[in-house]
Amino acid sequence: MMTILLVILVLMLLGAIPAWPHSRSWGYMPSGLLTVVVVILLVMFLTGRV
Repeated sequence: MMTILLVILVLMLLGAIPAWPHSRSWGYMPSGLLTVVVVILLVMFLTGRV
Protein backbone atom coordinates (compact mmCIF):
# COMPACT_ATOMS: atom_id res chain seq x y z
CA MET A 1 0.00 0.00 0.00
CA MET A 2 2.76 2.42 0.96
CA THR A 3 4.74 1.68 -2.21
CA ILE A 4 1.73 2.32 -4.41
CA LEU A 5 1.06 5.65 -2.70
CA LEU A 6 4.70 6.65 -3.09
CA VAL A 7 4.72 5.80 -6.81
CA ILE A 8 1.50 7.75 -7.39
CA LEU A 9 2.88 10.72 -5.47
CA VAL A 10 6.09 10.76 -7.53
CA LEU A 11 4.14 10.52 -10.79
CA MET A 12 1.92 13.41 -9.73
CA LEU A 13 5.00 15.43 -8.81
CA LEU A 14 6.44 14.89 -12.28
CA GLY A 15 3.11 15.78 -13.86
CA ALA A 16 2.84 19.01 -11.88
CA ILE A 17 5.97 20.47 -13.48
CA PRO A 18 4.81 22.70 -16.36
CA ALA A 19 7.78 21.91 -18.61
CA TRP A 20 5.88 20.85 -21.71
CA PRO A 21 4.24 23.35 -24.06
CA HIS A 22 0.79 21.79 -23.82
CA SER A 23 0.75 22.06 -20.00
CA ARG A 24 1.87 25.68 -19.61
CA SER A 25 -1.68 27.00 -19.75
CA TRP A 26 -2.91 24.74 -16.93
CA GLY A 27 -1.83 27.24 -14.27
CA TYR A 28 -1.69 26.08 -10.65
CA MET A 29 -4.19 23.24 -11.00
CA PRO A 30 -1.71 20.29 -11.10
CA SER A 31 0.42 21.58 -8.25
CA GLY A 32 -2.68 22.54 -6.26
CA LEU A 33 -4.08 19.05 -6.68
CA LEU A 34 -0.73 17.60 -5.63
CA THR A 35 -0.77 19.78 -2.51
CA VAL A 36 -4.24 18.56 -1.59
CA VAL A 37 -3.15 14.92 -2.00
CA VAL A 38 -0.03 15.49 0.13
CA VAL A 39 -2.08 17.15 2.88
CA ILE A 40 -4.59 14.27 2.87
CA LEU A 41 -1.77 11.71 3.06
CA LEU A 42 -0.10 13.66 5.87
CA VAL A 43 -3.32 13.71 7.89
CA MET A 44 -3.78 9.99 7.28
CA PHE A 45 -0.22 9.28 8.44
CA LEU A 46 -0.65 11.38 11.57
CA THR A 47 -3.91 9.69 12.51
CA GLY A 48 -2.47 6.22 11.84
CA ARG A 49 -4.84 5.21 9.04
CA VAL A 50 -2.10 4.34 6.54
